[in-house]
Amino acid sequence: MNLGIEGKLALVSASSRGLGRSCADALASEGCRVAVCSRNEASAQKAAHEISEQYDVEAMGFEADLAKKEDIDRLINQVTDALGTPDILVTNAGGPPPGTFEATALPDYQKALDLNLMSAVHLIHHVYPAMKAKGWGRIIAITSISVKQPIGDLLLSNMARSGLTGFLKTIATELAPHGITVNALLPGTHKTKRVDKLTRDRAALAGKTEEEVYRQMVSAIPCGAFGNPSDFGAAAAFLASRQANFITGHNLLVDGGKYMGTL
Repeated sequence: MNLGIEGKLALVSASSRGLGRSCADALASEGCRVAVCSRNEASAQKAAHEISEQYDVEAMGFEADLAKKEDIDRLINQVTDALGTPDILVTNAGGPPPGTFEATALPDYQKALDLNLMSAVHLIHHVYPAMKAKGWGRIIAITSISVKQPIGDLLLSNMARSGLTGFLKTIATELAPHGITVNALLPGTHKTKRVDKLTRDRAALAGKTEEEVYRQMVSAIPCGAFGNPSDFGAAAAFLASRQANFITGHNLLVDGGKYMGTL
């Protein structure tokens, strides 16, 4: 299927690896030009080079710490100067550390909000005017299954990503008349380095082996395995497509059936 986005510019934050990288790969495979972002400049440039070589598209890497507004300001200016204004924005950021209410220090709450809520708000604030002027845009946020089904030991992530979900649903209505769709992708458990770290952290907190925690996590997924990041990227590419023109304000689960609710 031709998704109709060849030549569009996609900015994908936190995209040198993991689910962000899978989205950048999927968009590049559809002919999009890609701006890769990472806290590590070398990692961003390496990922961009690999994407350019594999998909024969223009790709560039940029350094930015998404928890810092000044870094986001600089990122947008650099992307605009080098590639133009983004037509597609995929917001993503590494999750905060696991922890319970009792174990979470008060300063950690603001850090989580800056990284997992306000980073997306700042990015969208920057790209919206150009999308409005073009009469076309795609905003896709990577959040989490936890916005529908909170995860007990991920208090900070539950809080920040749920706040982002409310923001996205609200602006989807406001931006729709301008040809801009706003949707979220809700990953379950995919085989990424983030999940590997969560497995180690949970094992340490529970006094279990990593293998025990791994088996427990897999057993909660009806598909019987962790997700493949490439499947997640394909979902992002579809939401960015011409065919998804009438889909906005939605939270799409990509979780192997892990979410047990009916809505």
